[in-house]
Amino acid sequence: MASLIGACPSCQSPMVVRRLECPECGTGVDGYFDAGPLARLDREQLAFVETFLRARGKIKDVEEELGISYPTVVARLNEVLVTLGFEAGEDPRNAERRQRILDDLSAGRISAAEAAEQLRALATRDD
Repeated sequence: MASLIGACPSCQSPMVVRRLECPECGTGVDGYFDAGPLARLDREQLAFVETFLRARGKIKDVEEELGISYPTVVARLNEVLVTLGFEAGEDPRNAERRQRILDDLSAGRISAAEAAEQLRALATRDD
């Protein structure tokens, strides 16, 4: 069975479902049906959401499975959220900066106080 597509391949307008049919008895219902918010996602976004759910939202697991960086995972998640009509979260550049601060702290290049100060400064930029 073919997958439902949410956007017209020609003009990118939203597609509508016109008929529902029972595969067992053949009973059908015609009309205009909402395909739901996930139908707005393209194939790549749906694949990402499946991976994200399989990883139970653990970004580290998504990074490993897809072979992409933390900022890329966050950027793709934000893209999905925007497509679904939600506000995007953190700017991926800030996620990268935050990770760099934590890496510097872990490697002993900065103190806990310096890391806390840098993270606070980064948080005020997000607002």
